[in-house]
Amino acid sequence: MTNAPANGVPIGPFGYPNARDTLPAGVGNKAIALKNCHNVILRDFTIFHGGHFAVLATGVDQFTLDNLKIDSNRDGIDIDCCQNVRVSNCTVNSPADDGICPKSSFALGLIRPTENVTIVNCQVSGYEEGSLLDGTYTRMAEKPGGPTGRIKFGTEANGGFKNITIANCVFDYCRGIALEEVDGGTLEDVSINNITMRDIVNAPIFIRLGARLRGPDKPPVGVIRRINISNVIAYNVAPDQGILISGLPNHPIEDVTLSNIRIFYRGGGTKEQAQRDVPEYENDYPEPSRFGTIPSWGMFARHVKGLDVNNVEMGLMKDDLRPAFILDHVKSAEFNFLKVPRVQDVSTFVLKHVEDFTVYRSRPVPDAQLDQVEKKSF
Repeated sequence: MTNAPANGVPIGPFGYPNARDTLPAGVGNKAIALKNCHNVILRDFTIFHGGHFAVLATGVDQFTLDNLKIDSNRDGIDIDCCQNVRVSNCTVNSPADDGICPKSSFALGLIRPTENVTIVNCQVSGYEEGSLLDGTYTRMAEKPGGPTGRIKFGTEANGGFKNITIANCVFDYCRGIALEEVDGGTLEDVSINNITMRDIVNAPIFIRLGARLRGPDKPPVGVIRRINISNVIAYNVAPDQGILISGLPNHPIEDVTLSNIRIFYRGGGTKEQAQRDVPEYENDYPEPSRFGTIPSWGMFARHVKGLDVNNVEMGLMKDDLRPAFILDHVKSAEFNFLKVPRVQDVSTFVLKHVEDFTVYRSRPVPDAQLDQVEKKSF
């Protein structure tokens, strides 16, 4: 099935190609594309204006990318269905798309996970294209959604993601970390550590299990489990979503640990926003903005089983009249050594359909251990 043409090319399924991706015949839209390769090293070079993908690797194993500088109009580095990958010392500026983006699509004609991946000592940003390389670091004119930049898993994720470490990375004027499994794969055993963020335009941490299920034969809903995120500092973060962790009814995200985290939000949320009910959006494209403004400013966790939050501080640059935390259909949640500001007449926690909840030595709330709660605010 096709739709109206884009630049003379019919638009195919799922909206591809579209007007910004199509080029004249004979002109490619990838700077470097590799498929079914082994033992590849890309090192010590620069890509400017790299097309839809500056580097697209599909089914590439034993793959090393080191000391690349990419300043591009679309995706920087896409790692699709690859195994045993090392990305290090790379700087990626991509204002209109993702910076470093593991995927696990059906591009090889089979389901294959992206696994055994390290992404270390990298920087991602969303400045105007070219301004990373010339050193001006120009910020774009205001537009809905702001710049992209970021490290993101997905969206294409038929094969899932396994055994992945991200460490010692800087996010500057871009979106936050996104772990997305919406196409039936398994996302598991991910460790993210030592991250600094500044001027983040959406959720600093986004974990989404959805049911878009784009792939052959409509695959079943996938799995997200065993995620550790630690030692994160984020400053001047947009107030719209907070930390957003959203599974599905009967398909919870499992075993998430957040520890040693400091996030400072811009604040400014209203009482009207605090009353909003957030739809599931289970079939939608997985982007924090699709959820709209969340009725809590610090964290919204829904359909989660096993959530440990330890030594987390959240600050506000301006008072916010939404609760700091909303937990909805969450089982086994433990909050220890939490520090958030108290806003007059505003609850810190709102619990809905929560089992086995504990909060200990956290300000400004008293210690509590609750076996089962239908609805409670405090």
